[in-house]
Amino acid sequence: MMAAQKILLPYNFKTLDQKALAFANNTFGHLEEVEITLFHAYTPLPEIEAESTSVMGKLKGDLSYLSQKIMQLETELKAVEEKLLEGGFAKSCIHTVFKPRKKDIASEIIEYVSNDKSSVIVINHKQVRRYSMGNAEKIDIDVFKAVARAIA
Repeated sequence: MMAAQKILLPYNFKTLDQKALAFANNTFGHLEEVEITLFHAYTPLPEIEAESTSVMGKLKGDLSYLSQKIMQLETELKAVEEKLLEGGFAKSCIHTVFKPRKKDIASEIIEYVSNDKSSVIVINHKQVRRYSMGNAEKIDIDVFKAVARAIA
């Protein structure tokens, strides 16, 4: 039995991410032995402890709103999973990573790929430019070269 091919699909809820999703479905959805991971790393909310003042009350209200937005994104990522199912991926082959980021997105992706041994990253052309140009000093280019990239 051949080892499963692992695909990483970073997803940030943009129009071009929908195109990358369609590309992944059209290219890999019908294949057996393919696992796909939806990946979204969000900016974590700060934890604050403060006395109740009007300023701090407003700040806590803002943080509550942002917390709800994060939960909404997690729910929306579940809807993206459904699109992968519709595209032909088996439910057991779809994985989701929804996590607070600790560093820039490119570094989070590279770390995930290094640990998970993804063989393909499906990213849109704007992500390639941003990851390779905007973060050149932070990106381990050898990791990107070692991983096949399918660009939608």
